[in-house]
Amino acid sequence: MQRVDVQLEGRSYPVLVGAGIIGQASSWSPFLGDGLIVIISNEVVAPLYLRGVESALDGRAFRHLVLPDGEETKDTTTWSRVIDFLVAEQAGRDACLIALGGGVIGDLCGFAAATYMRGIRFVQVPTTLLAQVDASVGGKTGVNHPRGKNLIGAFHQPAAVIADTACLRTLPEREFRAGLAEVVKYGAICDARLLAYLERHAAALLRLEPDATSQIVLESVRHKADIVARDEFESGVRATLNFGHSFAHALETLTAYRRYLHGEAVAIGMIVAARLSEQRGLCPPGMAERLASLQQALGLPVRVPGDLSTRDVLECMLLDKKNLAGRRRLILLRGPGDAVVDEASTDAEIARAIDACR
Repeated sequence: MQRVDVQLEGRSYPVLVGAGIIGQASSWSPFLGDGLIVIISNEVVAPLYLRGVESALDGRAFRHLVLPDGEETKDTTTWSRVIDFLVAEQAGRDACLIALGGGVIGDLCGFAAATYMRGIRFVQVPTTLLAQVDASVGGKTGVNHPRGKNLIGAFHQPAAVIADTACLRTLPEREFRAGLAEVVKYGAICDARLLAYLERHAAALLRLEPDATSQIVLESVRHKADIVARDEFESGVRATLNFGHSFAHALETLTAYRRYLHGEAVAIGMIVAARLSEQRGLCPPGMAERLASLQQALGLPVRVPGDLSTRDVLECMLLDKKNLAGRRRLILLRGPGDAVVDEASTDAEIARAIDACR
């Protein structure tokens, strides 16, 4: 087991990474507090890992709530269901929620923890690659609105993150590949060496070779922890973690969160952002093609679908959370491992980049 600490002003929390650590009581006990423990999971993950979490609680009393699977359940209706469950179980302010699942469960459970009794403790137990390398670290919680992804939410840091890499062996292949998109993101925005590592080890990663898998999880967590430590509430450098996400969220919203996994939409969005970076003269030609080649090797999509109009994508992007004073704010590249926040791209330039990626 290896540990990465997320250092925040006046406090910190650990991200524990290792194989088989879900069932180890020593991984859990320091972070659970003394109140009621409530495990929130979904119908796919619970049969696989709920019993392991129970064994780690070492006889502690707990309750559990199993929710439907899927991004479409990440809404205020399901959030209300979690709150109703906590009320019915008479959970107090000393309760601790355990988010057992992927990014949807982590975001939803974290938002419930942030809002119930004005904030209670929660622990992230991410079971997907995307959640382990990105979504579980940093305290972003929330649910979707029909007109936009993650429009309702709060910053609420977990007490700990328990990232068991053995869980990745039970992931559907499509889910694992989608998670790789977020690793590509770290390489693109802040670590050219990681980008090169992915290019060299793409086949090993798709075979789930343990050394390669552990390496990308640890490197991604270290980058996320460093950026969050410098900018907890996304007022500066943390915005670069949204590379490709403005376009991705539009694709997800326009397809009702049913066509693409989040990482798949991010993969497409990164290609559009890289193409726009080239068109604007911010980075040398070839960056978009390099990312596309890598993502295709990893089995990820790279094209904007033809049935979504450019106009609709642009309109949907108007509700992006990064926008300020009515101006679009996009994350673009100056080169491998070098991202920049851009407010100067015009709608015409953005439209041209979208059309170039069809």
